[in-house]
Amino acid sequence: MNEEYEEFDLIEEIIRNDGSKYFEISNIDQNGIAELAVDHGLIKNVRILQLNIPRTKALVIYEKYINQNYHLETLNNERDWKNPTWIEWEKPKGKILDSYNLVLKSNQIG
Repeated sequence: MNEEYEEFDLIEEIIRNDGSKYFEISNIDQNGIAELAVDHGLIKNVRILQLNIPRTKALVIYEKYINQNYHLETLNNERDWKNPTWIEWEKPKGKILDSYNLVLKSNQIG
C-alpha cells in the first residue's frame, strides 16, 4: 500500500522481456521507475503514448484501486530508484477492468 496518493495522467506502452506488450495508466514518476526497470533488465521497453489524460470517473476508479493495492515506488525514494522492482498491476474483472478499458478507449489507445 502506498503512503501517498498518486494521481495518474498518462498512458504508456510496456514491452515485456518476452516481447509482448501491454498498456498502463500511470504518471511521470511511475514512468521514471519503468525507465529504471528497463535499465535493470526487468522489462524490455517503455514509452509514453498519451500525456495529460482527462480525469474521468473511470480514471479515478482505476487510480484508487492501484493506490490502495500496490506500493508505488517513487523517484523521491533513493532505495526505489537504486533498486527498482517491476510489478505488472493486475486488473481484476468487473469495475476495475472496465474502468481501465474505458480510459484506454476514450484516449484511442489499444
